[in-house]
Amino acid sequence: METSRTIARLTVLNHLFVSVFIHNFAIFMVNPAITDVTVSALCPGEDECSLAIYLSGFQQAVVGVGSFLVMPLMGNLSDKYGRKAFLTIPMAFTLMPFGILACGRSRNYFYTYYAFKTITAIFCEGTVHCLSLAYVADNVPSGSRVSAFGILSGIGSASSLCGNLSTRFLSTAVTFQVATAVGIVALVYMIIFLPDSAIDSSLLTPIMSQEKSTDSRDDEGTVDSANKHHSFKKVPSLNDTILFVKTSWVFLQLSMVAFFSTLADVGIHAAMLYFLKARFHFDKDQFADIMVITGIAGTISQLIVMPLVAPILGEARLLSIGLFFNCTHMLLYSIAWAPWVPYAAAMLSVFFVFTQPCLRTIVSKQVSSSEQGKAQGCMSGISSLAHVVSPLAFSPLTALFLSDRAPFYFPGFSIMCAGMVSMIAFIQSLMMRNALRVSDLKVANCRIEA
Repeated sequence: METSRTIARLTVLNHLFVSVFIHNFAIFMVNPAITDVTVSALCPGEDECSLAIYLSGFQQAVVGVGSFLVMPLMGNLSDKYGRKAFLTIPMAFTLMPFGILACGRSRNYFYTYYAFKTITAIFCEGTVHCLSLAYVADNVPSGSRVSAFGILSGIGSASSLCGNLSTRFLSTAVTFQVATAVGIVALVYMIIFLPDSAIDSSLLTPIMSQEKSTDSRDDEGTVDSANKHHSFKKVPSLNDTILFVKTSWVFLQLSMVAFFSTLADVGIHAAMLYFLKARFHFDKDQFADIMVITGIAGTISQLIVMPLVAPILGEARLLSIGLFFNCTHMLLYSIAWAPWVPYAAAMLSVFFVFTQPCLRTIVSKQVSSSEQGKAQGCMSGISSLAHVVSPLAFSPLTALFLSDRAPFYFPGFSIMCAGMVSMIAFIQSLMMRNALRVSDLKVANCRIEA
C-alpha cells in the first residue's frame, strides 16, 4: 500500500516538474531579449536609456503591490479548491504579452506589451512557483521537502539554461514566437496530464476557518507545528498576512529574510542588464551567455549537490550559505572591471541558488498540510512587497549612476547597494537559526512531557 502511494506521488510530481519546466522554458527564452527590445523601442540607437529603467521600475512597483494582495488569496483558494485550477490561470495569461511582441516590437507594440504585462503579472508573477511549492508539499513528507524543493528549483534552473541557450541561436522576432508556442504546449500538457492534489483529500474541503484546528500529523507521524499558530479566514486580507507574520518569532525572522533577500534580488535583476549594456555594450547574446552559465551552475547544484548536502547541513545552514554567496556575487558584479568578471560572478550561483528552496522548506515545516498554499502565498506576498520597495530605491540609483549626472564615477553603485541589502538578509538568517533551535527544543520538550 505504501509503495503504491509512493509511486503515485512520484508520478504526479513528474507531471508537475514537466509542466513547470516547459512553462519556465518559455519565460526564460524572452529574458535575454527583452532589454534590447525595450531600449530599441524607447531609445533607438543608444546603449543607455533612463526611460527604460524608470518604466521597468514602475512596472515592478505596480506588480509588487498587486502581487502582495493577490498572492495570499491565490494560495488560500488553492487550499480550498485545489492547485490545478489556480495553476491554469497564470500559465494561460502569461502568454498574452509574449504574443504581442511576437507580432511586432515597435514603440506602439512595446507600450501595448507593457500595459498587458503589467496587468497580467499582478496575477501571474511568481504564482506558478508558489503553487508548485504547495503542490510538492502536498505530496512529500516534511523530512524530504528540502530535497524536493531543491529539485523543483533545479527544474527552474534547467529550464533557464535551455531557454537562454535557445535564445542564443534565435532572432528576436522568432524568440517571442517560439516562446508563445512553447507556453501553449505547457498549458495543454498541464491540463491533460497533471492531476489535482487528490492524494491529500482534505485539500478540497474548507480550511483555515476561525475555529481551532485539531492536531494533525504528517506522513512521518510527527505532530505538525501549525496547531500552535492562529487560524486564518477563508478569504485572506492584509490583516491575515500580518497575523501570519506575528504567529511566532520564527515566522517574523522568515519574513524578514524573505523581504530583504528579494529586495536585493529584484534590485540586481533590474540593474544588471542595463549596467552590462552601458558598461560593456553587452547585447542579447552576451546576456544569454551569462544566464546559461548561471543555469548550468544552478542546475548542477540543485539537482545533485543540494540533495546530498541538505540532510547533513540542514536547510537553515544552507540558507545562510546561499545568502552569503548571493551577497558576494552582487558585490563582484558592482566592481566589474572587465567583461569577463560578470561571467565569473555568475559561477557563484552554485551556492546562492540554495536560498529559495531552503527558505520555502522552513516555511512549509511551520504549518500543517492543509495550510501549505496559504503559508507559501503569504511568504510570496511578503516577497512581492519587496518588488514595490526595490524599484523605488534602485531604479533612480541605477539611472543616476549610469548617466553623465552621477556625483562620482561608480556605474555599479546600485548593485553594490543591493549586495549590502543581501548582507542584511544573511545576518537575519543567522539570527533565525538560533530561533529555530529554540523552537525545536521547545517542541522536543513538549513531546517528552507528553
